[in-house]
Amino acid sequence: MNLIKTGLLAGSIMGLAAYLVSKLSDKEPKILAGSLYDFTMTGLTGEVIDFARYKNKKVLIVNTASKCGKTPQYADLQKLHEQHGDKIVVLGFPANNFLWQEPGSNKDIAEFCERNYGVTFQMFEKISVKGSDRHPLYAWLQSKTGKKPDWNFAKYLVSEDGQSVTFFNSSTKVFDTPILERIL
Repeated sequence: MNLIKTGLLAGSIMGLAAYLVSKLSDKEPKILAGSLYDFTMTGLTGEVIDFARYKNKKVLIVNTASKCGKTPQYADLQKLHEQHGDKIVVLGFPANNFLWQEPGSNKDIAEFCERNYGVTFQMFEKISVKGSDRHPLYAWLQSKTGKKPDWNFAKYLVSEDGQSVTFFNSSTKVFDTPILERIL
């Protein structure tokens, strides 16, 4: 019983510490992009992806994790990619920011996504999506919406012009009406 209490206390303290660090950090990454198309990032398998390739397309950006209760959303993201890939590009960004639910290496993540969900949409190397080490892409997304990811599988829908961005929280699924109305 004491072991359980100790574990719960340690988990609570670690969670509180992570929360406080993200809230109290005064270092903000510089926003170096005017539009989504100014970014270049590394894909999950090491290739460099120039976001200019997404010009004139709607883009759904999602922070992902393999060990989260919301991980089954990978299936719907893949289904969206397959059914509506002519209307929208799905981009996945593994992040370990929420209770360390993405602990694996890029190779581990790629294998997990392929094996469990048959993911063929573009995945990127693991990044940070909040806090002082937040990737500039997520700083840019937050500057556009005033919203940072609330948990794994938060979504940002970027319009075809690469400028207008709409935020959807992690509980909003990709086939929910608010997202589908903007895509189709």
